[in-house]
Amino acid sequence: MLALSAEGILPKVDYAIFADTGWEPKAVYSHLDHLEEEVAKPAGIQLFRVSSGNIRRDALNPDHRFASMPLHILNKDGRPGMTRRQCTGEYKIKPIKKKVRELLGHPYPSRIPKDVFVEQWVGISTDELHRAKDADVKYMRNRHPLLDMGWSRADCVRYLTSLGLAETPKSSCLGCPFHGNAQWRHIRDTSPSEWADVVAFDTAIRQGNARAKASGNRLLGEAFLHRSRVPLSEAPINHVTAAEKAALRIGPAEAEEWENGVEDGCSPWTCRGDTDAVRQDDFGLAT
Repeated sequence: MLALSAEGILPKVDYAIFADTGWEPKAVYSHLDHLEEEVAKPAGIQLFRVSSGNIRRDALNPDHRFASMPLHILNKDGRPGMTRRQCTGEYKIKPIKKKVRELLGHPYPSRIPKDVFVEQWVGISTDELHRAKDADVKYMRNRHPLLDMGWSRADCVRYLTSLGLAETPKSSCLGCPFHGNAQWRHIRDTSPSEWADVVAFDTAIRQGNARAKASGNRLLGEAFLHRSRVPLSEAPINHVTAAEKAALRIGPAEAEEWENGVEDGCSPWTCRGDTDAVRQDDFGLAT
């Protein structure tokens, strides 16, 4: 959407906002730098990077209130479970809303007049029409330009490829528990340092978040990043899931995206915790 706006195919937006959890893959930060310098700035579009903190550091800090990640739990009786997901709201939606209020000239806690609002573009394609939703606050009104254009995910891939952006990475925390096997393999096989990072984090959160442990509220079971509920270093990530096999049958472009972990992203208003997968960029585009 940013490129479409910069090229004049879509109206020019005033701002782009990226919500940074502080624990994105290196490839995402490099790509963001490229977009800012080569796409946004030449078009006169200001790109803001907003944050509520570093989700990895916060999770391991016993003195910091931590918005829970949706960790996979193995209870003492052997039953599986999952912790509550609060991270999207805290590290994605909250900082974006804060910046939008500032741009509108009404920072929290001031009231925003009824006739003051931002038009927010959400990058949902025709493949995920059911994800298109209205905003939950009156000062943000969602619009879905890709739906207006009738663009599918494949159309987006072709367009990005024509701009030399075929390698656009998917934004998500390195250690997101919603990663599929393809994403875990991609991290392990392409970035040893990031793989070591997520394996270390997986070990560190085995007994739950640090603040709860420090206050004596230990997790009644064990927490894991991988859905198999075994240590990430031992998890069966080489297994090709049924979803991956299905992707391999629908065409080379889609198959390549699955192998690169594209399905396992995280975006402010369509976190995979709500549905089976996420296919939206983490940019809020405002007009």
